[in-house]
Amino acid sequence: MKLEGSCHCGAVRFTVDAPEPVPYQRCYCSICRKTAGGGGFAINIGARRDTLDVTGQENVSTYQSSEDAERTFCRICGSALWLYSPAWPDLIHPHASAIDTDLPVPPERTHILLGSRANWAEPEVAPRDRTFEQYPEESLAAWHERTGLTR
Repeated sequence: MKLEGSCHCGAVRFTVDAPEPVPYQRCYCSICRKTAGGGGFAINIGARRDTLDVTGQENVSTYQSSEDAERTFCRICGSALWLYSPAWPDLIHPHASAIDTDLPVPPERTHILLGSRANWAEPEVAPRDRTFEQYPEESLAAWHERTGLTR
C-alpha cells in the first residue's frame, strides 16, 4: 500500500510503500510515550525503506533513541515521522499518526511493553486484543499474515 505522510506544519512530506499498513500494535514504552504517544502509546507501521521518498529533507532531524533505534522528526514542529532500526535494515516504521492516507482498521490490537507503561495510560483492551509485558514473538509481517491482511 502506498502511504503519504507529513508533519503537522507541512514542512516535511513523504511517501513509502507499506506491505504491513495496519496500525494494530500499540507500544507503551517510555521512549514511544514521550516522543509520539499523547495517549500513552505510539503506533508504527511496517514499510519498505528503499521506497521512502522525502520532500523537505532539510527539515528532517534524526536522533539515536536507543542502541537499536533511530527516530526521525520534523525539526520545525517536532512531529514524530518514522523509526529506523539496523536490526531490520530493509524496513522503516512510520508513525501511524504521521500518515495522511486512510489506513485499514485492525480487527484486533497488540499492546506491547505494558511493563513500562505510565500508570495513567489505561490500555483499552478489546476482547480479541493481545497484551504483552515485553515484546511479542510475532512480528509485524507475521501478524499481517495471520490476520490475512498482507498487501
